[in-house]
Amino acid sequence: MIIIQKPEDCCGCAACIQICPKECIVMQADKEGFDYPNIDQIKCIQCGLCNKVCPVINQEKEKKPIVVYAAKSKREEIRLKSSSGGIFTELAEQIIHHGGVVFGARFDEQWDVVHDYTEHLEGLEKFRGSKYVQSKIGDCYIKVERFLKQNKEVLFSGTPCQIAGLKKFLKKEYDSLLLVDMVCHGVPSPLIWKDYLMKFLIKKRSTIFSISFRDKCIGWKKFSFTTHYKDNICISEPLDINLFMQGFLKDLYLRPSCYACPSKKGKSHSDITIADYWGINQYFPEFDDDRGVSLVLLNTDKGSTIYEQISREQIETTYEQGYIGNPSIEHSVQLPKFRDYFWKKYNCIGLRAIEKTINKMKPSWVNQALKALKSHVRIILSERQIDYIKSKLHS
Repeated sequence: MIIIQKPEDCCGCAACIQICPKECIVMQADKEGFDYPNIDQIKCIQCGLCNKVCPVINQEKEKKPIVVYAAKSKREEIRLKSSSGGIFTELAEQIIHHGGVVFGARFDEQWDVVHDYTEHLEGLEKFRGSKYVQSKIGDCYIKVERFLKQNKEVLFSGTPCQIAGLKKFLKKEYDSLLLVDMVCHGVPSPLIWKDYLMKFLIKKRSTIFSISFRDKCIGWKKFSFTTHYKDNICISEPLDINLFMQGFLKDLYLRPSCYACPSKKGKSHSDITIADYWGINQYFPEFDDDRGVSLVLLNTDKGSTIYEQISREQIETTYEQGYIGNPSIEHSVQLPKFRDYFWKKYNCIGLRAIEKTINKMKPSWVNQALKALKSHVRIILSERQIDYIKSKLHS
């Protein structure tokens, strides 16, 4: 029986739920909105399978890529609709053309993020683009296994911990399975996302048509959070203005396991890892047009073989160059000093807690000046006290 002692002991991959032969585990949200396994101890037969598939308990060895590229799709329309260089779409289309299945994260009808699959090119559009909310896996691991046993090619894309969970669930390697993860900063609270969605995106406008966390309307490097509505209204905010993105980028409401991620440094054992090639302008300025470039880490021979079949432009780079702009490849984000403060404030004043906490995190020149003044006053008082003591001693 899997027992979660601390919130950081669970990454939310749901492998334990899907492996359970008695279906006695369900996901339940905690007060921060993150799902954790809850076990019906009466139905549990103590088989131990849930422990065996947990990627936190059973972490793999660290692994470096075989080769690293800066890459982008040759199709401009695909690249503009993608978060970085459009390489995911190129890989996914390759699998679809072979009669295969592609799994990825999409929005559902309520604008929650869920994992799903498609067997058609038209279905790939919903998977395209970053979604900064933890997706609900549901029974996707079970579906992946079913397709593989039907001898279908499968591409499964997700966060490194989701990839690691799937590999543990399957318990064996499949030549027809391509695992693609992205360099993950961390997943924010679904509770905060839902609250933001209801208060800022739905109530004040008409029906939402699309949401983009990484819109390139003013460029790839200064991406915007953009919402399109069905009455032709479009609202776009730069990443440093949008309230939800500000809190996310300050790491205020990430899943606890993200501060100690079990799948960094290639431990997911994916075939291909994709990220934004931040810093591309420093190394290959001629390759950067501010429309998006992917950092592609080819981790296995299988990944390399399929990647070589897609249409792309590329320049070989080094792991070290890619790492400088993407330290999340190896390191978890640091637990913010004010994370607890944020949640206490949120329980009292809601989403205004984001701005309150960020302001508290900023170094105030007034506070700094007062601190320096107090220090100076203490020194003066100390010197006066010394002079007073000396005068008394000599009297």
